[in-house]
Amino acid sequence: MENRWYITQQTFPALLNRNAIQFGTRRAQIWRTGPSDTQSITYAELWRIVKELASGLMELGIEKGDRAAVMSHTCPQWLWADYSILCAAGITVCVYPTLSAKEMSFIINDSGSKILYVQDEEILEKAIAAWPEMPTLEKIIVMKDDIAHSDPRVLSLSQLRALGVKLLSRDKLLYETRWRSVKITDKMTIVYTSGTTGRQKGAVHTHFSINSACCRDMRIVPEYRPDDVMLSFLPLAHTYERECGHGTAMCAAVCIAYSSPQTLIQDLQVFRPTVFMSVPRIYERIYMAMRDMASQSPVKKKIFEFAIKTGLQLTDARADKDGFIDMSEGIDFTEGIGRWLVFKYKLVDKLVFSKVRERLGGRYRFAFSAAGSLPADLCKVFMAMGIRIYEGYGSTETCNTVNLNRPSKVLPGSVGPLCNGVEGRISEIGEWEVRGDNIVTEYWNNPEATKETFTEDGFYKTGDVVQMLADGYIKIVDRIKGIMVLDTGKNVPTAKIESLFSVSRFVDIVVPIADEKPYVSALVVPKYDAFIQLFDKEGISYDKSKLVFFGEGAARMCIKVGDDFIANEKLKKLVDEDIQAGNKELEEFERIKKYTIINRRFTETDGEMTPTLKVKRNIVLKNFENEIKTLYGK
Repeated sequence: MENRWYITQQTFPALLNRNAIQFGTRRAQIWRTGPSDTQSITYAELWRIVKELASGLMELGIEKGDRAAVMSHTCPQWLWADYSILCAAGITVCVYPTLSAKEMSFIINDSGSKILYVQDEEILEKAIAAWPEMPTLEKIIVMKDDIAHSDPRVLSLSQLRALGVKLLSRDKLLYETRWRSVKITDKMTIVYTSGTTGRQKGAVHTHFSINSACCRDMRIVPEYRPDDVMLSFLPLAHTYERECGHGTAMCAAVCIAYSSPQTLIQDLQVFRPTVFMSVPRIYERIYMAMRDMASQSPVKKKIFEFAIKTGLQLTDARADKDGFIDMSEGIDFTEGIGRWLVFKYKLVDKLVFSKVRERLGGRYRFAFSAAGSLPADLCKVFMAMGIRIYEGYGSTETCNTVNLNRPSKVLPGSVGPLCNGVEGRISEIGEWEVRGDNIVTEYWNNPEATKETFTEDGFYKTGDVVQMLADGYIKIVDRIKGIMVLDTGKNVPTAKIESLFSVSRFVDIVVPIADEKPYVSALVVPKYDAFIQLFDKEGISYDKSKLVFFGEGAARMCIKVGDDFIANEKLKKLVDEDIQAGNKELEEFERIKKYTIINRRFTETDGEMTPTLKVKRNIVLKNFENEIKTLYGK
């Protein structure tokens, strides 16, 4: 801890200024410009870009405390836009790029944003079409240099920078005066909740609360090194990537590399990152990709299965009586373990595990998992490979981590104990309540929601039911609203059922249904790509014209199939085997009695998934209302 010079308290404009002065020659950002070509900039260059953009905003009339929004996928320009707003003493409003025009308009109007940064022409056209419904919006900035638009209210990045240079030529100190006017207690950002239920609420974070969150995380995780590379691919519109990823990377003045879930596998080789943030679904996909590759031949399959079995034996042997496992950097995994197990482990490490680590870029140090529960067995599998994943828990309102597994004491299946500087308690109904400097104090324009969200003594009500484990570690049982109640009065936890299918061979997603019903049923999304591969291999015919794909290259996936596809007897048999295997892990009243197989994936575009890949149950249940009625004979 003594060497962690970067754990300091300052506003984010001051942080960027410090990096430009102290670490101006260090690489700040790197991104791909082609299949193998990359571009990067230093912290000094980043400072110059932000200075000119912020000055451009000031030239457009942005005053201290004004709101400006960013609607873009994760990319280098997102950070430029964010810091340009902050250095102009404004407040950054986050807008997910997949939101509908109606949802975008609500956020712009609710926040009173005057400026909107958009990533590309597609989002620009959406914003222009909705502009009459957004009276506070004055200008749209397209996050590109080479775009020209007939509407004078639309500017490119280069045009905005030119305005900034014009202002700086008149008054060299105006920019310095503006960013230095920002106080640690000033409002910094409004992040609208992903809205798994009800109306979106704008969580207001200050420079103080987000700085507190960064300091909180950096006190716990392994020490950052000057040559670390933080891979960024989750949405920056969410606090998880923006604070745990970008926030701590900026504090430690390390390089940020940019990727996406679609190009992640290739980018691991291009950027060779040391650290990244992720969600359980990504780890599940990585594991399933490894398993599927190993299944291409009987010999490879047996070797992979033997490797996983041996790795889990070693992991279990290293665990103490309560299940805690030391995953500190530099630790000898085989110390104190029997010779035969050590021999087997070293063999499978050479044959399998070392190759997996190389697929991650060969420089991997550690990663985080949050925004959903990481299955305990999956966590152990990665541990066995020497891949450190520290699972934590938090929300938009807490600026992420309030609980986090410790590197020297990981408990698979838990989200760890409280972070230093955060208080927590379990309420009478089993809800986890927390209090700390990292937590929001209000929702924008919504005092009623603010009052409902906090207890009288200032604890934030998370909405999650938890179970206390050994040494203060907790396990998330489910959302309070995720507890389904059968017409018999028995409680059925949604998350418990869903998690059983996280690494199923042929089932992708299960959405359980039980509220006020006589038994549990489910909507089931199969793994279409796995079945396409199987059908083609076995010569099973299906209507290929009905297939719909998303993405390109290794990230290409099937998102919709024809009715003949899901009616195939082979598919129904293999899906049922996965369902029945899951049922064996459940109590009798929790088991899925009936289910329907659907012919498309849930998508963000249809409002059925959050940007962090969680199912919006209320939307899905509404969209598949007729299928659900059929399950209950109605």
